[in-house]
Amino acid sequence: MTFTRMSLPTAASTIALALTCSSGMAVAQSTPEKIEQIGLMVQDMSNPFFSAMEKGAQRAAEAIGATVNVQDAQLDLAAQHTQIDAFIQQGVDLIVVSAVDEAGIAPAIERAKAASIIVIAVDTPAVGADAVVMTDAVQAGRVSCEYLFEQMGGEGQVLLVDGTPIQTIIDRITGCKEVAANYPGIEIVGQQASKNDRASGLAVTTDMLTAHPDVTGIFGMNDPSALGAVLAVEQAGKTDQIIVTGVDGSPEAVEELKREGSPFVGTATQSPGVMVERAVQIAQDIIAGNPPTETTVLIPSELVTRESVAEYAGW
Repeated sequence: MTFTRMSLPTAASTIALALTCSSGMAVAQSTPEKIEQIGLMVQDMSNPFFSAMEKGAQRAAEAIGATVNVQDAQLDLAAQHTQIDAFIQQGVDLIVVSAVDEAGIAPAIERAKAASIIVIAVDTPAVGADAVVMTDAVQAGRVSCEYLFEQMGGEGQVLLVDGTPIQTIIDRITGCKEVAANYPGIEIVGQQASKNDRASGLAVTTDMLTAHPDVTGIFGMNDPSALGAVLAVEQAGKTDQIIVTGVDGSPEAVEELKREGSPFVGTATQSPGVMVERAVQIAQDIIAGNPPTETTVLIPSELVTRESVAEYAGW
């Protein structure tokens, strides 16, 4: 078997899956006889989250004797259209896509489906996909912010480091705000969108801290943005004043939780590799004539803190 990137096998994860119904998705009427070529499309390979997806794709491909072609969109919708067209020309049997734009990717998915390619979305929905496998993002936002607000003693000013407007990020912010509604002493005083990475998380947090110097808590909608917020807090000399939580359970977040004196206190987990493995399993079921009756698979999120990080298995 071959891969377009270096194979980094790890032990497969076992998790409980929660299923919910989803609209706007229909299983392709024409399917390949066997999955021999898998095309994995990720949003931004500089984010370790998507590197973990690649590892999951490699594990899944190895299990069924398939090959994997991994493409990085670098957060560019036009690039994902071009990548899908290339996959069609290559004759792949399955496309697993983390879409930059849920609706904007639809025409390209339609072209893939017309070419009898199974398309499974991961991490965020994609219009026209046969199914989507994603973290329960609303729950992840709730879990992270519940802990943040508890550690703040149920009162104080909070900043939200938002991200690109894809559904999974929107849902995390929604979950956080739902929890905030239960804390009358918590006031969300700022919300700005990062580009989902550490550098932009640093920039937007620095701006918000200048406008709101009395903040005592920050929620980053993913770990890279949260770690950027941590750096902003430290540069502002507010390490003893502000605590930060994120979402992902990434290797970098694990190291930060272990770093003595860091304002980073918790992260709600995701399982990016498992998402892709589950996507391949769903495609196998479709080929076997057992298409999913419930086309949204939600993976529960769990909280990792300084106290529990030693027991966390990670990605």
